[in-house]
Amino acid sequence: MDEIDRKIVLATQGGLPLVAKPYEAVGEIVEISSAEVIKRMEAMLENGMIRRIGLVPNHYALGYKFNGMTTWNVPDEKARELGKKIGALDCVTHSYLRPRHLPDWPYNIFAMVHGKDKETAEAGVEQIAEVLGEHNQGHMVLFSTKILKKTGLRLGGKK
Repeated sequence: MDEIDRKIVLATQGGLPLVAKPYEAVGEIVEISSAEVIKRMEAMLENGMIRRIGLVPNHYALGYKFNGMTTWNVPDEKARELGKKIGALDCVTHSYLRPRHLPDWPYNIFAMVHGKDKETAEAGVEQIAEVLGEHNQGHMVLFSTKILKKTGLRLGGKK
């Protein structure tokens, strides 16, 4: 990471500026062109310095009061295939594979569902169960009760 990359990370670690042209705004802060900002951020994604550029919505502020992390026990040899199908559902915002921790935690697929009411969230859980069909060997839903601070890596202002 060179000094310009570091400045880009410092300028964006709290989020991209909420303006019509965020990369131009970052470029002004870092004193480079928006094209150079984009090029450097793409390089940082490719080499793994940053994992993603994405939106982190506040589901509660958007009216989604029932947010459940669903956990599923499926055969390991089917997990990747089924996880992709789950992740493609409209009711799922993200899904991923996780290691089991037997004997206490048999679940290997996690998927987040959101609903403005409990019935909608539960319907999402049922959709996932339908996709899994005979491969569903059990599940659990953990509904959130409060918003946790969502942040990634934070660099200090100095080297």
